[in-house]
Amino acid sequence: MINNYILAVDQGTSSTKCIIFDHHGKVVAKASEPLKTHYLPGGFVEQVPGAIYQNVLDAVKNCRDTFTSAGGNLADIRCCGISNQRETFIVWDKTGKPLYNAVVWQCKRSVAVCDELKEQGLEQLIKERTGLIIDPYFSGTKLIWLYQNNAGVKQAIDNGEAYFGTVDTWLLYKLTNGKVYSTDHTNASRTLFFNLKTLNWDDEILNEFGLSGLNLPQIKPSSSFYGISDFGGLFNTPLNITAMIGDSHAAAFGEGCFESGTAKATLGTGCSILMNIGDKATSSANGMVTTICWSTEERVDYALEGVIVSCGATIEWLKNELGLFTESSQTELMAASVPDNNGVYLIPAFSGLGAPYWDMNRKAEIIGLTFDCNKNHIVRAALESIPFQIKDVITAMETDTGIALVKLMVNGGITANHFVLQLIADVLKCELVKQDMPDVSALGAAYLAGLKGGVFKSLDDINNLKNAPMSFRQTHAENNMQQYYEEWQSHIKRVNN
Repeated sequence: MINNYILAVDQGTSSTKCIIFDHHGKVVAKASEPLKTHYLPGGFVEQVPGAIYQNVLDAVKNCRDTFTSAGGNLADIRCCGISNQRETFIVWDKTGKPLYNAVVWQCKRSVAVCDELKEQGLEQLIKERTGLIIDPYFSGTKLIWLYQNNAGVKQAIDNGEAYFGTVDTWLLYKLTNGKVYSTDHTNASRTLFFNLKTLNWDDEILNEFGLSGLNLPQIKPSSSFYGISDFGGLFNTPLNITAMIGDSHAAAFGEGCFESGTAKATLGTGCSILMNIGDKATSSANGMVTTICWSTEERVDYALEGVIVSCGATIEWLKNELGLFTESSQTELMAASVPDNNGVYLIPAFSGLGAPYWDMNRKAEIIGLTFDCNKNHIVRAALESIPFQIKDVITAMETDTGIALVKLMVNGGITANHFVLQLIADVLKCELVKQDMPDVSALGAAYLAGLKGGVFKSLDDINNLKNAPMSFRQTHAENNMQQYYEEWQSHIKRVNN
């Protein structure tokens, strides 16, 4: 029997995971290495470029050793796929030496730059061309900050000797000993430099930013041949790198968001919702950003994305600051112990509200408390705020595109709470699916790599690889949830005023 394996590297903000999957999408070896992040004064967040690369090599080595110690043959690994933390970038010179530390997506150093760009009237141009908003979250504004504040970076850009890359590009450059300088559609679409219609870098925007001298990588489909690497000598025979993709987009692919109307929600501290909207880019009038969902050499799928600021963070606040429970897992039984929400609502604006409201000045509130309420009602209100916020985002996406949500795939820590998952299914009135696979970003990178690497023939092949998913459908409680959601909306709107 021929064994076909795929090496997946998932380079995240806090760690790098390396996983070897078989041709059924099953994990056969796994390793993880923590990555240090430097949180500096002024909201600066940085990582060391060389440390990111070494972190990847360490994770790959440990995964390789686990695989071979279990009897695996390295010759059976057909290809490699890479997923990466989005928006984080590195800029280096023609010798490959970084000109500055990696600037992490969380970094807020470019707030004033964003204000300047808005004052210049560039918001509409940026939104029309890139699908994004002017915000420190995206790479471009932070590179402008470096250009304005770092003489070495400025000189290199002006001389045409600065090379920009998101983490995927940096890793590929290092893994191929400087021979390949490329990125994929998804990572390019998070920079503020990428034109969604032409699928290429936008020279007009680069000129407006004062960055016309910047070198930018070749853009390729997410599933494509990117080069070969022996990973610093870890493999006697170099592996074909056949996929690169941003981690949220990789998760969408790993979850099976192959058709318009399918969406994924990652439920963690916050929540990222990505909905496939098909082969045309649709601009949002309701607080979403437009981005590339994923791409192959045959097709490019677009997506709308909405970011919710506080999901699991709300639950942690109730635990750590109010002491309503000792373990987050207790909240499921606490919420289920009361027959309804008793008119109690929690607006989780601890750090403002994200999509679709984008009101960063909003404050959190608990509304409707009376003497016949207890802590279980507060816990239930906190849990209900999660599906309500997801409903807000999905409704905005449906309004923008005219595409109805068909199915929502969920992953992340909160998916352990089945009370929340059932509420989501009830308020959305659609099927909700939870895979038995915690590493969906790595899985998505592996699937895309396998498509180009010949492990899988088509999307249908991948779609048939079922991981025994858990499914939630709307129940008899649906009508109550619709009423609760309408009351939630009234509170949101009243607070907005």
